[in-house]
Amino acid sequence: MSNSTVLGVVLLTRHGDRQGFYQSPTTYTATSTAITPLGNQQEYQLGQLLRSIYLNSSSESVISGMNATLANQNQIKIRADGGGEGGVIFNSAVSLTQGLFPATSNYSTTLANGTTIEGPLSGYQYIPIESVEADNDVSLEGWTSCGTFDDHTNAFYNSSVFAAKQAESAEFLNDLKPYLDGRPVTLSNMWNIYDYMNVENIHSASFMDNLPDTFLQQARDLANWHEYGVFSDSSLDGIGNIAARTMLPSIFDAFTSITDDSDALKFTYLSMSYKPFLSLFNMTKAAEMNPALQGIVNYAAAVTLEVRAASAGGEPVLRFNFKNGTDDDAFRTYSILDHEGDVPLSTFVNLLQPAAINTTAEWCTVCSNTQDRGCAALSQASAAARVHQVIGPVGAGFLGAGLTLFVALVMLGVLVFLGVLTVGKGRSRSKKFAEEKA
Repeated sequence: MSNSTVLGVVLLTRHGDRQGFYQSPTTYTATSTAITPLGNQQEYQLGQLLRSIYLNSSSESVISGMNATLANQNQIKIRADGGGEGGVIFNSAVSLTQGLFPATSNYSTTLANGTTIEGPLSGYQYIPIESVEADNDVSLEGWTSCGTFDDHTNAFYNSSVFAAKQAESAEFLNDLKPYLDGRPVTLSNMWNIYDYMNVENIHSASFMDNLPDTFLQQARDLANWHEYGVFSDSSLDGIGNIAARTMLPSIFDAFTSITDDSDALKFTYLSMSYKPFLSLFNMTKAAEMNPALQGIVNYAAAVTLEVRAASAGGEPVLRFNFKNGTDDDAFRTYSILDHEGDVPLSTFVNLLQPAAINTTAEWCTVCSNTQDRGCAALSQASAAARVHQVIGPVGAGFLGAGLTLFVALVMLGVLVFLGVLTVGKGRSRSKKFAEEKA
C-alpha cells in the first residue's frame, strides 16, 4: 500500500479500564463508574503509540505540517463523551493526550525581567478537551432516550434468531449462576453478565482463580453477538446504527477542515464508549469484510481515519486502521465499503452522509422524542411558529409584531441551548460550504 502523505487524522477511541458498571438491557441508560490506574495507563500508552506514528518525523505516517513538541491548539480538536459512564471517557482522553503530547521544557516563557518560567509538572501541556454532555448534544451518545431505538432493541429480543440463540446458550447461562453474585442470568442481560465477569477477572484474584478456563471467552462470544445485534442494522440509515449516525457529522466536519488549506486543523479526536464502533463497523462494511470486528472492542481500542494525499494526484483518500486495545501490538489497516486498500474520501462521505443525523431536530424526529435532550424546547418553538402562521390578516395587524418577536426569542433560546441545532461542531464545514456557494 502506498505511503502517501498524511494530511490529517480522525481518531476514535474507547475508554480505558474502569470499575464495575451497569446499563439497562432495554434502554441502555447507564450508571456512573470510575476509571482505574490501569485504564489511565492503557490510554497513556496508546497516546505514546500514536505519537510515534503521527508526530515522529521519521515515521512514514507523520502528519504533514503538525507541531510535534508543543501542541498547537488550532491544529487539534478533542471531544469526549460526558454521558453514561461518568468521567471515565473524559479522563481517558486526558491520559491519552499526556502520551500524545508529553511534558516538555519548551512549554515555558521568559518574563520581562529575564526570568524563564517552565510550566508545572516539568512542562505539562494542558490541552483543551470538550466534554460532550448528553443532555445538550446527541453526537456521541445518540441511543439514549431514543424510543425508536428502544423499540429496535425489544424487537431484537423478541426475534426468532434471539430465541434460537437463547435456547442454544441456556445450559451455559445456567452454569454461570454461581459466579455472578445473584445477577439476572438471561441472554438479554448478556452485556452486563460479561462486563461483570471481565471486571472481576481483571481485578479479583479469587474470581479469576475460581472461574473455569473457557467461561470468560464463552461469555464474551455471547456478549459480542448480543451487542452487534443491538447496535447494527441491515439498512444503512436503520435505527440500529444510530450510535454512528449521530457521530458522522463530527467526522465529516473534520474531513472538511483537514482538506481545507486555509484551515489549521490536523487532528480530531473523539473519545467514547464501545457502541459507536459497532455501528461504524457495520455501516462501513468493515465487519462484513472482517467478521472479527462483529463484537465489542476492548478497552483503549482505537480507529484512525487517515486522510491522505493520493499518490497519483487527484482527490484525497481515506485509510481505515484499527487496533483492538492491548490485544494488538500495532494498528492494522482494514478494507471498507467493498474497496481493497485506500478509499476515495468522496466515496466514504457520499455513501454515509445520507444516513447521518446532523441536528438535534433530526434526532428528535428519528427517535420520536418530544420531551428529552432539547426536544421539548424544539416542540415548543415549533408550536409557537404554527400559532403565528394561522393568525388571520386582521389579527396579524395587531399581534404580528409581538408574536414575531416572541417566536424569534423562543427560537434564539433554542438555538443557543442546542448549539445552533447542530450535532457536534459545524464550524469548518459551514465555512467551506459558504465559500463554495459564493
